[in-house]
Amino acid sequence: MKTFNLAVIAGDGIGPEVVAQGLKVLDVVASKYQVKFDKKEYELGAKYWHKTKEALPDDVMKDLAKADVILLGAVGDSSVPSGTLERGLLLKLRFGFDHYVNLRPARLFAGVKSAITNSNNIDFVVVREGTEGLYVGAGQVKDQGSKTEHATEESINTYNGVERVIRYAFNKAKARPRKKLTLVHKNNVLVRAGGLWSRVFAEVAKDFPDVQTDYLHVDAAAMFFVTNPDRFDVVVTDNLFGDILTDIAAAICGGIGLAASGNINPTGKFPSMFEPVHGSAPDIAGKNLADPTATILSIAMMLEHLGLSDAAKDIEKAVAQDLLNRKDQKRSTTEIGEALAKAVA
Repeated sequence: MKTFNLAVIAGDGIGPEVVAQGLKVLDVVASKYQVKFDKKEYELGAKYWHKTKEALPDDVMKDLAKADVILLGAVGDSSVPSGTLERGLLLKLRFGFDHYVNLRPARLFAGVKSAITNSNNIDFVVVREGTEGLYVGAGQVKDQGSKTEHATEESINTYNGVERVIRYAFNKAKARPRKKLTLVHKNNVLVRAGGLWSRVFAEVAKDFPDVQTDYLHVDAAAMFFVTNPDRFDVVVTDNLFGDILTDIAAAICGGIGLAASGNINPTGKFPSMFEPVHGSAPDIAGKNLADPTATILSIAMMLEHLGLSDAAKDIEKAVAQDLLNRKDQKRSTTEIGEALAKAVA
């Protein structure tokens, strides 16, 4: 029996609740396919920060590096200064483990109504660059708090960083039936970074003659995500634009409660991390109200990443059927988890 080491960071708010249901489904499908997940839980998040005033100590980071994959629930609490957990935990993991691909599927499941589009045929993937751009933290503030304050944020884009994520996106598009890849940037204004992305995109495209290519400025892409999402198959973009566009993608597919994601290190040198994109939702934490579907779909992505494609498909099929049958029925976190665990058995 093959064994995988799974690091579990349940986190804050509804994180522990949705992760518990996700692990319930994982245990069932793992047993079905005769694989085992040795789980190690890590107490990271707001409570840990209040206790230690550290978001992610280096020794914990080293221990996490031993895992095959990481499952994250949600982190965040208003009692922690803004940006502390985002930069000290989430971005530290992303940069430290070189998660240069942030993978966000956008699929409108049958039975789910989109609040902002009439399309019923939404099925695309956004490949967001995860380790460069504006999120590297480069910049400075002069005369903070004064009338002459000057704040600068720098976007760092390198040939290597851009090339590897674009090549990943081309491979992703090549493996899909439509074989179409859209680059999204703003190269008419951001001429330096946008110029680099455009040139590298054209260069890598030569290695994939069977993939149809397309380009959109980010503002046009945002519009088409809402008005004509059917046109997209695989989208590749930078860190900031990807952060914004993927939330639009979640909105047109039923909301962030159904949105899964993966922070991927394609080389396997470090563990990849999978997480629902919703927040910690402290207002409903502990009330058994949170929908664990996004967590369970994130686990399906994790299984696919580990080469367990059939197990991943079982979860996706179970979720699709559950959403089709669910309609307007309201169920608890536990009820949804138990129904999906039963469906994948």
